[in-house]
Amino acid sequence: MTALAFVCLGNICRSPTAAAVMSRLVEDAGLSDRITVESAGTAGWHVGEGPDPRTAGAARRRGIPMDHVAQQFTSRDFARFDLVLAMDDDNVDALRRIAPDDAARHKIHLLRDFDPDSPAGAIVPDPYYGGPSGFEEVIDLTTAACEGLLRRIVDGEAP
Repeated sequence: MTALAFVCLGNICRSPTAAAVMSRLVEDAGLSDRITVESAGTAGWHVGEGPDPRTAGAARRRGIPMDHVAQQFTSRDFARFDLVLAMDDDNVDALRRIAPDDAARHKIHLLRDFDPDSPAGAIVPDPYYGGPSGFEEVIDLTTAACEGLLRRIVDGEAP
């Protein structure tokens, strides 16, 4: 079993989108018995809330199911996940600060590093303060990255 955690700041936009996209890809590939997916935020502002309505709307328009309740990622969560996939550098830094050891720090990666067409170090931009197109872009970017990640997991090449 491979356990994946997608992480952004508040866990209401980017990381739940990435988790929903990945869950759909995993299900479509018939790999739900091999790969588990969750999302969380590095901040606890929205714990217990559902996704941002604009996030849910963008997913719904694409036919992507999203059953999400925000949670905060803690240092204990590193033990539960094989890969911790951050949306941007600030979240990578926050995760590294709470990682209990080097083994945990080695689990942290930028999500878009798994998209072979993305430049190294590319981020998933936060759409929260922008317009509707930003939420659509998050779906596009996370889909490309999750497809690459799934290929690497299936091929046994994921870190």
